Amino acid sequence: MKINNNISAVITNKQLLGTESALAASMERLSSGLKINHASDNPSGIAISGKMRAQIKGLDQASQNSSDGTSVLQIVDGALGEVTDMLQRMRELAVQAANGTNSRSEKEACQLEIASLREEIDRVSSTTEFNTKSLLDGSLDARVYTDKENVDNVSRTYVSDSVPEGIYKLSVDQPATRAEYATGISVADLVGKTGSVQINGSTAEINASMTETEIKATLRDAAEYGECVFEERNGKIVFQSAEYGAHASIDMIQSFDTDAFPGVPNQKTTKDAKAEVMGQVGTDAVVTLNTDPDESAFSQKATVGYDGNKITITDTNGFKMSMLLEEDFFNQGANKEIEFSVTDVGIMDLQIGANEGQTMQLRIPATDIDNLYLDNINVATVNGAKKTMSSIDDAMTKINEIRSKIGAYENRLDYTVSSLDLTQENMTSALSRIEDVDMAEEMVEYTKNNVLQQAGTSALSQANSLPELALQMLGNR
Repeated sequence: MKINNNISAVITNKQLLGTESALAASMERLSSGLKINHASDNPSGIAISGKMRAQIKGLDQASQNSSDGTSVLQIVDGALGEVTDMLQRMRELAVQAANGTNSRSEKEACQLEIASLREEIDRVSSTTEFNTKSLLDGSLDARVYTDKENVDNVSRTYVSDSVPEGIYKLSVDQPATRAEYATGISVADLVGKTGSVQINGSTAEINASMTETEIKATLRDAAEYGECVFEERNGKIVFQSAEYGAHASIDMIQSFDTDAFPGVPNQKTTKDAKAEVMGQVGTDAVVTLNTDPDESAFSQKATVGYDGNKITITDTNGFKMSMLLEEDFFNQGANKEIEFSVTDVGIMDLQIGANEGQTMQLRIPATDIDNLYLDNINVATVNGAKKTMSSIDDAMTKINEIRSKIGAYENRLDYTVSSLDLTQENMTSALSRIEDVDMAEEMVEYTKNNVLQQAGTSALSQANSLPELALQMLGNR
């Protein structure tokens, strides 16, 4: 029997301390619900769970981002729905104006409403926003940069989704021209004469009592109604088509009591006579694509379509690029090279994943009047109603294409949200298997440790009482 070193107490105390430590850990797990409360609990598990927790939070935010993207698209679709309604109303007015029962004043009344609707389309395009971000002004479309020399000479550049990034070059071999008819006479030559001049089917009635100013006004108004421009060049009357291109021509027919237009037959009824006085026909622009792979991204299969000064380039797989050559360009001569740089700048990137690079791109083209090519429609001219119907049909086709793309984006985002939510659910379940404590199992462990603690305490008490036996021995002596 030893009293300096109570080995039984030391052993019992050591076991009791271990039991208390295990009991404390068990109580921590039960109170936190986690079986990993410290890195020392499971070093590899804490590393895995940390990454998984970051992924779960990222997936949750990505789902919210996708929902925000859907909200953007719903706003765009709603705005384009209104634009479609306005285009349909404009077309209805064009059909009304095309009816031969309408006078010029009635056509002008239709044009007033069309002009108002055009302004509203521009307003919708410029003011439709989400969180102060403009949606329909072209700021969310791919940016195409024109070389510095031609930045003011090329406008309304559009590229489809299938146009890859890169440098595209072309040269203008022939600028578009307007149809033109030079009469060879001055306004003063018509003073004192009586008769009429037909300009593209629009009649200017002139009588001997009209002043030079009145004749100018009459010719100007008749030319405007006939989709022409009246001007005086070197003192002589010149009529020029309002549009560029091979589709533009000027018919001049006159009927005067005396010859007023030298070289123009004094008749207006027969088909042969009309053919004889046909004015100069306009020409379309002509360009050559640079298909050298070292210099330009145009392929050998690309083709070019012309409509006056509008150039449209198409290729396989939905490749489409269009632009408008401005009038200033035509004054600079032909054989001028233009370089376009197609970038991914401006496109809205939606972060639809928890990691870098997991994005979805949204491209929303501009839908203003200029980019819909409705800036010059006028149903109040001779053939304006027919041309307006065609232009609006083209505009509606473009709007419908954009809405179809918006709908595809929306459907994709719906699936994206569902996929993200499901992935988050599965990852949360996996994280739970790593981090969460099994409460039933841990309660069993807690009960065991609690019993051991009580037993250990009792045993330690008994061990501490052993040295007292030595005192009893001393007392007996």
